[in-house]
Amino acid sequence: MIFYRQNLTDSQLLDLYKKILKPRLIEEKMLILIRQGKVSKWFSGIGQEAIAVGVTAALDESEYVLPMHRNLGVFTTRNIPLYRLFSQWQGKANGFTKGRDRSFHFGTQEYNIIGMISHLGPQLGIADGIALADKLKDNKKVTAVFTGEGATSEGDFHEALNIAAVWKLPVMFIIENNGYGLSTPTNEQYLCENLADKGIGYGIESYIIDGNNIVEVYNKLTQLKAEMIENPHPVLLEFKTFRMRGHEEASGTKYVPQELMDEWAAKDPVANYRAYLTEAGILTAEFDEALHSEIKQEIDENLAIANAEPEIVPTYSGELDDVYKRYQHEEVNPSSSSENIRFIDAIRNGLNQSMQRHKNLVIMGQDIAEYGGAFKITDGFVELYGKGRVRNTPICESAVVSAGMGLSINGYKAIVEMQFADFVSTGFNPIVNLLAKSHYRWGENADVVVRMPCGGGTQAGPFHSQTNEAWFTKTPGLKVVYPAFPYDAKGLLNTSINDPNPVLFFEHKQLYRSVYQDVPEDYYTIPLGKAALLKEGSAVTIIAFGAPVHWALQTLAQNPEIQADLIDLRTLQPLDTEAIFASVKKTGKVIIYQEDTLFGGIASDISALIMEECFEYLDAPVKRVASLDSPIPFTKALEDQFLPKNRFEEVLLALLEY
Repeated sequence: MIFYRQNLTDSQLLDLYKKILKPRLIEEKMLILIRQGKVSKWFSGIGQEAIAVGVTAALDESEYVLPMHRNLGVFTTRNIPLYRLFSQWQGKANGFTKGRDRSFHFGTQEYNIIGMISHLGPQLGIADGIALADKLKDNKKVTAVFTGEGATSEGDFHEALNIAAVWKLPVMFIIENNGYGLSTPTNEQYLCENLADKGIGYGIESYIIDGNNIVEVYNKLTQLKAEMIENPHPVLLEFKTFRMRGHEEASGTKYVPQELMDEWAAKDPVANYRAYLTEAGILTAEFDEALHSEIKQEIDENLAIANAEPEIVPTYSGELDDVYKRYQHEEVNPSSSSENIRFIDAIRNGLNQSMQRHKNLVIMGQDIAEYGGAFKITDGFVELYGKGRVRNTPICESAVVSAGMGLSINGYKAIVEMQFADFVSTGFNPIVNLLAKSHYRWGENADVVVRMPCGGGTQAGPFHSQTNEAWFTKTPGLKVVYPAFPYDAKGLLNTSINDPNPVLFFEHKQLYRSVYQDVPEDYYTIPLGKAALLKEGSAVTIIAFGAPVHWALQTLAQNPEIQADLIDLRTLQPLDTEAIFASVKKTGKVIIYQEDTLFGGIASDISALIMEECFEYLDAPVKRVASLDSPIPFTKALEDQFLPKNRFEEVLLALLEY
C-alpha cells in the first residue's frame, strides 16, 4: 500500500493515525464485551476504519455526515464522549435514544450526525434535503452520506442520485464496497464492473478510491470538497474495502473463502498506516505505545461511567410523551372580511399565506412549479417565491419524502405534494419508518406536511381514487388531517404547517371545485384534534369526515325528522374522543360513515373505542357504513355501487328503528 502524503504535515499525519486507532481499539474492546454478554449486538467496522475517519476528518464539524452501522470512526472523529456511546449500546439514558434503538440507529444535532434506519436507502434522500437547505442558505457546505454496496440495489439509491444530479446538490455519496451484503457476495448483487459506473447514468462524476488508505481518502475528499463548494454538485465515491468480521458478530464469516480473508488482512488500514508512519520516522514506538495506553485508559474510564449508570425504568408517560414533539398550538383568529370561495381556493390561500409567513418553507412535488400542479393549486407560486422554494421533482416519491426530512433536519419546513394520494405507496417507507419514528427514536422532529389529493366520485379508477388514511392512522408519530369544508381546510392546513410533527393532509379532490364557503381572507389557524359538531339532535350520533360529511348532510336534509348529532372529525390523529363520547352518551346510538373500504378502516377503531368507553350508554349496536371491500372501479355504475353513499340512509333508518 502506497501513501502519498502530498501537502500533509507530520502533525496532520499523526492526527489521522490517532483518529483511526481509536475506533479500532474501541472495537477490540467491544468484541470482548460481546463475548461476555455485556453488549447484545455489534456491527463491526474492523478493516473499514479509513473510510469513516478519512471522510469525517475532511469535513468541517458544522457539516452533516450520515453514517451507517459500521462507521464508528464517524462518531469518534466528531469527538462524541465515549461514555455516551457506551450508554447508547447498553440501552441507557445517557445514550442518544433513551434505550429505544440500538447501535448506530440514531442522530445528534449537537455533532451534526444523522444516523440510519434499517431500511438503509432513505438516508440518501435525507442527505439531499440537508444539502438542499445548505444550498438555499448559500453557506458553502457539503453533506456526506454513507451506504453499502448492497443498498445500491434499492430504489432510494437511484432516486437520491437523480435528485442530487438534477438539483446540483453538494452531496458526497459514499459507497463502502466491502464485498458482501450480509452473506451475499457482490457478484450476486450487481453485474457492472464497478459501482462508480452507476454515476454515469445520472450525469454525476464518480471515483474509485482505495478504502483502506486513509491518506488517499482524506486527500481526495479534501480536494473534492473544495471543488463542490466552488461549484455545487454531487459526487459518487466507491471505496474498495472489505468487512473482516461478520455482518454482525452472531453471523460469523464462514461463508468467506479463507484466501480472501488473508488477502484483505494484509491490507489492514491501521497496521499498514502505522508501518508507513514508522518507516517515515513520523511515529515512534514510544509515542505509539503511549497513544495506545491513553486511548485504552479513556475507553476503560468511560466504560466505568456507563456501567455505573442505572438501567432505564420504563413509564407509560415517558414513552407516549415522546411519540410527538411537543407543540403548543398558536391560535390565530382572522380579523378581515370573508370571501365565498371553493375548497381548492382555500387550500391555495393557506399555502400562499404560509409561504409568506414561513420564509423557510419549501414545497416539492411533480409538476407543481410552472405548471401549477395537477389541480393548479400552486399556479403562479414560482413567480412569487422562486424555484428554490417551489420545486418540481422527478417521479421519485420516496427520495422526495426523505429529502423533506433532510430539510427539516437542517432548519426548513417542507411540504410534499403527492400528485394523487394513491401514489404515496411509493413513498410509504420513509413516511412510516423515518418521519413517524424519528422523534421517538432520537428526539428529532420531522417538520413535513404530505398533501394527499384523494377520493372517488370522479371515475378515475383504482389508482387515482383511493382514500387511504387508514394506512397512516395506524402509525404512531404521524398526524392525519382530513377536512370537509373550505374554512377548515385553510385553517387546518396552516396549523399543519406550523406543527413540527409529520402531517398527512388529505384533500378530497371531488370537493375541490364543488364546495363553497365563506372563508376569511386573513391568515388563521384551527387546532388539530378538535371535531366540529355540525348538527345537534338526541336520536343518533353520525360520525363522518371528508366527502361523507356532505353525503350525510344531504341525507339529513332529505329526512328532516331525524334528530341527529353530526360530527365532522376533521382530524383523525389526534382524534377528538371527548366529542365522540359526549355525543354517544347523549344519543345512545351511533353510526360511523367513511369512504374508505370497511375492513381495517378507522371506523373500526372508533367503533371499538365506543364499545369500550360507552357500552352502558348504547341502545343499539354501533354501525359502520363504508365502501365495498374491493378496489375502487372506473365505470360510473360500478363506482356508484362501490361508494357507500347509496347505502347510508337504509342503515341509518334501520338503526333508528332498532
